[in-house]
Order: sequence, then C-alpha cells, then structure tokens
Amino acid sequence: MVSCSNRREAVLQSIAATLARLVPDPYLLVAVDGVDGAGKTVFADELAPYLIARGRPVIRATVDRFHNPKHVRYRRGRDSPEGFYRDSYNYPQLKEYLLDPLRPSGSGLIRRAAFDHEHDAPVDAPLESIEPGAVLVLDGIFLHRRELLRYWDFSIFLDVTTEVSVDRCAARDGTSPDPEAAANRRYVEGQRLYLKESMPKKHASIVVENSALDAPRII
Repeated sequence: MVSCSNRREAVLQSIAATLARLVPDPYLLVAVDGVDGAGKTVFADELAPYLIARGRPVIRATVDRFHNPKHVRYRRGRDSPEGFYRDSYNYPQLKEYLLDPLRPSGSGLIRRAAFDHEHDAPVDAPLESIEPGAVLVLDGIFLHRRELLRYWDFSIFLDVTTEVSVDRCAARDGTSPDPEAAANRRYVEGQRLYLKESMPKKHASIVVENSALDAPRII
C-alpha cells in the first residue's frame, strides 16, 4: 500500500470506507476530478489499494487516454481556453469504451484507452471482461461536465487554488509558475470556464481540499 502521512491516510480510509458501503449495480463508477495539478492521479492511485484491502476489485483508468486528435483539440486555436475545455477529450469514445459497458445494462467488456495524445495516434487497447462488483476509479479533469454526471455513483473533487495548480504544473512540466503568463492562459482560463459552467464542487459527492498534500481535508 502507498505510504502517506497519517492525515492523508485518514482521508483515504474514510473515502474507501464510504465506497465499500455502496452496492455495485453491477459495478461502481467513481470519478476523481480536479483542475490541472490538483493531484488527481496520485490520489486515485493511493485510493485503489484501500479499496482492494476492503475486498473490492479496482479498475484504474484515466481520461487522458481518451484525448481528441490535435486537429480537434486545437481547432479553436492553440491558445483558446474554450478549446481546452470543450475539445480536449473524446467523450463519445470514453462512454463507448469504458463507461457504458459498466452501466447496469452494459456488457462488462471495456477498453481502458483509445488514443495516445503524445504520439497523436489511436491506441488498440485490449478488450477486458470485468467481473461484477468491481470499482472503476477514473481520474481526470472536467469529469463533472453535464454529459458525464449521470455515470458517477460517487465523485470526488480535489480543490486547490490557481496558484497551487500552476505551481505544481510548473514543477512537473517545466512551464511558467506565473498564473498570468500568456503560455498558461489556455489552461487557467479553460479551467475557470469549467468551474463556472459545470460547478463541480456543487455536484461532487465529496470535496477534498488538497493544497497541502500531506494534510488534505474533507470539506
């Protein structure tokens, strides 16, 4: 199990306990949402073993394996915040490959990936048969968009300030740590558009303040 601080472990244990009490029908679909740099992937990776320890098989996946091709992502311009929010991901494919098969009337046959955005090429991911009772833990940005809300049995929004978000992205990607830098406009303003339009904190099952990685707190 991933090593983490006592306060972080307490938050993860609390959420895992809540999820373990939910009845899969026949699967449990859980979203881990947040702006860029909120800590979604790490949080989802850390949550998974706590669920497994409670007897729940886990399917880990990320929305970043369902990007649109570059010509779609940048059709509004490379600096467009609206393009970042509206055109980054192929939601019909995400639903077809991963979400719909895990719905009550679904086949249980999934693919965890469809596109490699770094190589701008489709991915031929294997078809997997998922046994009933498993929990999908999907991380990614924009997961509380209107067209995705009905899929989640439980959703988590990791809340951080813009400054924390940009600073973490700078440390990870070598980008500017200045939220007002021109190079950050597409992402910062695109996230603000999402927060205003989709109100993820209102729709999330639980909000976790994750600015201090060793001391997150459930709001």
